[in-house]
Amino acid sequence: MSNENRMRKSFIVVVVLLGGASIILAALAAARGGHILAASLVSRSHSSPHAGWGKQDDSKDASDDAMVIRFARNPSPMPPFLVNDVDGNIVSTASWRGKVVLLNFWATWCPPCREEIPEMIELQSRYKDRLQVIGVSMDDSPAEEVRAFAHQMGMTYPVVMGSRSIEAEYGGVPALPTSFVIGPDGGVVQKHVGLYPIDVYETEVRSLLNLPINAKVETFEDTGQIFLKNAAHATELPGVDFKGLTAEQKRTALKRMNSESCLCGCKLTIAQCRINDDTCSTSKALAAKIVREVSASNTTSPRAPASAN
Repeated sequence: MSNENRMRKSFIVVVVLLGGASIILAALAAARGGHILAASLVSRSHSSPHAGWGKQDDSKDASDDAMVIRFARNPSPMPPFLVNDVDGNIVSTASWRGKVVLLNFWATWCPPCREEIPEMIELQSRYKDRLQVIGVSMDDSPAEEVRAFAHQMGMTYPVVMGSRSIEAEYGGVPALPTSFVIGPDGGVVQKHVGLYPIDVYETEVRSLLNLPINAKVETFEDTGQIFLKNAAHATELPGVDFKGLTAEQKRTALKRMNSESCLCGCKLTIAQCRINDDTCSTSKALAAKIVREVSASNTTSPRAPASAN
């Protein structure tokens, strides 16, 4: 039986031509740790999408093609782990201090993951000891099969087998591939979900290494875009309309969304689910119901949890 047939997952890739741009829709459903990995829509022809749904810079002239990269201004420390890679070598996050790290969650059965492997190999070769690429395999197949695949692909960087504990530490891996960008000081400054061009990663690496770049660097507050645990600090949520609420009512609504669970089966709060998967109709309906209830209420006292009905 093939590796794909052994997977308890389904993967759909749809290529859509939009104005000459190739758009890859990677829809991934996976029962790992009791949650569903969400769909990811990314563009291979334009390098502007990055984590952070706050105010965007719309003042740039349309003819200005300069790249914009964004880093968290409040980066959380990289969650540490100590494991063996598929070749039996010890891999410790402590040894990466002083390097830029690309921690890439991937799987052998994931077509976009396979597509970006040569780019990761190229980046590792180009920046050598100043950059460390690490592949975290989310395969259910044995490490021996992943090792054989890694050798066949010529992967020159360490590959470790993912675990529920590692996935939980880096919570908020909504699709494969997902890459965390970590600065030399160990802070996680960006998370990319889906397939991105090599120039996005290279520009970020060069910026973090204080090398010349032809790009504008912006910052954003990590309110769940990188780590879902930071969702409690969010003042806005994707697809949630807080218009008409007073400042106090908005705080009450956000508090409820951060304390009540989504009913879609993701095991996340409503706020975390909106951040993790803004296409989830369940969390969107629950959030809208909370807004309506808070808006209609003259008190900020706790209410019974919202239902999707």
